[in-house]
Amino acid sequence: MHQRPRGPQTIAVDGIVDVVPLVSTCAVLLALSVAANATVNSVRRALEDRYHHARTLKAAFFERYSDGNGGIAAESGTVYFSRPGRMRWDYESPQEKMFLVDGANAWFYVPADRTASRAKMKESSDWRTPLALLVGKSDLSEMCRKLDLVEPGNPGAKDDKPLAADDALLRCIPRDNPTGPEGNLPYVLLEVDPEARLVRVVIRDVGSAETEFRFGNWEENLPIPEIKFHFQPPQGVAIVDEGSLANAIR
Repeated sequence: MHQRPRGPQTIAVDGIVDVVPLVSTCAVLLALSVAANATVNSVRRALEDRYHHARTLKAAFFERYSDGNGGIAAESGTVYFSRPGRMRWDYESPQEKMFLVDGANAWFYVPADRTASRAKMKESSDWRTPLALLVGKSDLSEMCRKLDLVEPGNPGAKDDKPLAADDALLRCIPRDNPTGPEGNLPYVLLEVDPEARLVRVVIRDVGSAETEFRFGNWEENLPIPEIKFHFQPPQGVAIVDEGSLANAIR
C-alpha cells in the first residue's frame, strides 16, 4: 500500500516499498479515530500504539534547518530504529554523514572530516533523542510537560498547521524545557496521518530557529542487520568525546 502524495516535497526513495503494517485490532481502531473525531488522547494513544508494536522501523527522511536569520540547510537520507533505544540516521544528500545512537552512546561521523564525535546518551541533548518514542524508550506523557492538539484558533497555535487537512497535529512542551512564559518556551510539533503514522516533526527553539523532519515510506518489523547499530571508526579516524552533540549537524 503506497502512502498518499504529500505535495512538492514528497519523499520518494527508489527501492523502498511500503509494507502494510501488522498491528493489533486496537491499533487499527485507534488509527481510525485520528481521522474521525480526534482528541489529544486519541491521537497520542494511536501514535504510541503503532510504534510500540514495531520492533524495527525504516523510513526516508527530509530535514530542513532554519537559523531564523535567513540561513537554511536541507538534507535527506534514510533512518532506522530498533528496540531497545537505538537509531541510525544515514545522510545521503548533499553530504554523506551519519548520526547513530547505539543504546549507550551517540555518535556523529562525517567521512570527509575523518573525525567521529561521541557523547554518552545521558549527556546528549541532540534534537533527535526525543524520537525515543519510536524505539520504545518513552511515551509522550513522559516526554511532554504539556501536550495539546493544535487546531486553528487555539491559543499558542500561531501559524502551526498540518501539511494535510486530514492529519492531526500535536504540540509538545518538553519536560526538560526551562521555566518561563509558556509562549516563549521551545516546543515540538508532531504531525500524525489518519493511519497513525508520524509524518513530520518540527522542533521550534526560543527565537526563530527551527528544525523540521518529514518522514515517508515507513516500513515496520523488517530485518535490519545488527551491525547497522554499531559504529567502528575506520582506521585513521580521530574520536572526539563531547559533552553534547546538540549542535553537531548545524
